[in-house]
Amino acid sequence: MSQFIVGLTGGIGSGKTTVTNIFAELGIDIIDADIAARIVVEPGSEALVAIAQYFGTEYIDSTGQLDRAKLRSRIFSTPEDKSWLNSLLHPLIRQEILAQIARSTSCYCILVAPLLLENNLQTLVNRVLVVDIEEQSQIERTVARDPSSPEEVARIIASQLPRTERLSFADDIINNQNVTLEQVRQQVTDLDTRYKTLFNCPA
Repeated sequence: MSQFIVGLTGGIGSGKTTVTNIFAELGIDIIDADIAARIVVEPGSEALVAIAQYFGTEYIDSTGQLDRAKLRSRIFSTPEDKSWLNSLLHPLIRQEILAQIARSTSCYCILVAPLLLENNLQTLVNRVLVVDIEEQSQIERTVARDPSSPEEVARIIASQLPRTERLSFADDIINNQNVTLEQVRQQVTDLDTRYKTLFNCPA
């Protein structure tokens, strides 16, 4: 089990996946909160049964999977439904994350979670690492990557912590604004060296 956990977060389109992949290349175990969230609602899971009972079977697709897009649009417009879903899923997701951390074998591991701070997952980690870019760049990158309109992305950004508040939680920051991939890689490599010293990793 990894003794130390670094929580990696950042707004939509900030470059979390790029940074996470570089840590993985360096041999660091990655625990992904989004994957944990998918595991707890797999077909046959108690959570999926509860969701079907509460929202209706039309939220389960023909393959037995949760129709995430349909559910997302429902809870986005109905706060009480979002609250019900969060109270069901958050404890299960936290449990799955802890189980994955327990299986980790690298000296430290990375918990990557877009909503690390919003969902209070920073209580599970030793350090918070924020991947940071300007809001306009978030919009441009996400629109280029996803079939989303700038207005949709702006709404998602508005639902996340403001940039300044997110940065106030950061122990470490990776600047992803106006930098090359190699410069990002160097920042990650430097942090990896620092973490290994900080956490007394064997050489």
